[in-house]
Amino acid sequence: MTITVDHVSRRFGAFAALDDVSLEIPGGGLVALLGPSGSGKTTLLRILAGLDRPDSGRVIHDGSDLLDRPARERDVGLVFQHYALFRHLDVFENIAFALRVRKRPRAEVRARVEELLRLIQLDGLDRRMPSQLSGGQRQRVALARALAAAPRILLLDEPFGALDAQVRQELRLWLRRLHDEMHVTTVFVTHDQEEAFEVADQVVIMDRGRIVQVGTPAEVFDHPASDFVLRFLGQVNVLGATVAHGQARVGALSLAAPDLPGDERPARVYVRPHELELALSEGPELAPARVVRLTPLGAALRVEVDAGELGRLQAELDRGRAADLGLRAGQEVWIGFRRARVFAEDGRAAA
Repeated sequence: MTITVDHVSRRFGAFAALDDVSLEIPGGGLVALLGPSGSGKTTLLRILAGLDRPDSGRVIHDGSDLLDRPARERDVGLVFQHYALFRHLDVFENIAFALRVRKRPRAEVRARVEELLRLIQLDGLDRRMPSQLSGGQRQRVALARALAAAPRILLLDEPFGALDAQVRQELRLWLRRLHDEMHVTTVFVTHDQEEAFEVADQVVIMDRGRIVQVGTPAEVFDHPASDFVLRFLGQVNVLGATVAHGQARVGALSLAAPDLPGDERPARVYVRPHELELALSEGPELAPARVVRLTPLGAALRVEVDAGELGRLQAELDRGRAADLGLRAGQEVWIGFRRARVFAEDGRAAA
C-alpha cells in the first residue's frame, strides 16, 4: 500500500531538517532518498520508522496515520549502516530474534530462518558468530533479520556505506534481486548517486530539508529540475555564460536557450563529460583546446583539456573512439557540446 508523507516538517532549534515535505511512496516499490549530508533524508527515514516525530504533518499508510502508532506496531524492518547484529548470538539466532520475541512456534522459526538463509546465500553458516563473517555477509544477515517477521515496510539507512567498493557493488545487485523476489515496500537512504540509480525504481532528491525532484533514475538524470540536481548527479563541467533573447554565449560558442528569453544576464552552462565532443579538425561551433591529461577508466578514457577562456574541461570517451583519435598529452584538438544545459542565475533552465 502507498505511504503518503503529507506536509511533514521537523526542526531542531533553528535548523529545518524537513521543511513541508510531501511524498507518495508506492506500495511494493523501492524508493531511494538521495541527497548530500544534512538534506533531511535520514530524518525522514527515522520518522517513518517511529524513531522520531515531526513537528507537523501526517504519514498515512493503510488508511491510518503511522504517527499514531508506536515504532513496535508499525510493522517495519530497519537496517542501519553498521549492521547492529547481536555479537553474542550466532547467525541463526540473530535472524530468529524478531520471531522469538513474538513467541512464534519453534518449527515456524526454523523454517523461516532456513528460508532466509537460502535467500541471502548464507545457508550452511547458521552457527557462525558475527565476528566470523565478512562485512558483506554481516550486512546480509542484518537484512535477513529485518525481513524475518515479514514486515510491510523495509527501511535501509546507508546500508552499504561501511563496505568497500567491490562488496557494495555486489550487494546492490543482490538487494535489487531480493526486492524483485519479495516486493516489500522499501525506502533506501543514500548519498551515492550510482547506488540509488542501480537499485531504485524511483529516486527522491533532497536538499536542505526539501524535496527538489522525484522521478525514475532516467528522468532525473536526463531532465534535472535545477542546477543543484545536475551538479549533484555526477561530474559535470560548469562554464560561465551570458544569455539573452533565447541564446547563450560561452566564449565564442553560441547555444540555443529558447526557454530563457529577455535581456542579457549571467548564466551557467553545464556539460557532462560524455557530452563533450572532441575532434581533430576545426568545424562549426567548435573551440580550440589542448589535451592536458589522459586517465584510463575501465572501458572509458577521461580526457582533460585546456580550452583557453573556457577553462579546464573533462571529456569522457569510450576506448574505441579515443583510439581512432589517437589522443596524447599536448595534442591540439577542437571541442564542442553534443548536449548542454543552460541555467540562468535565477535557477531557470533551458534544455
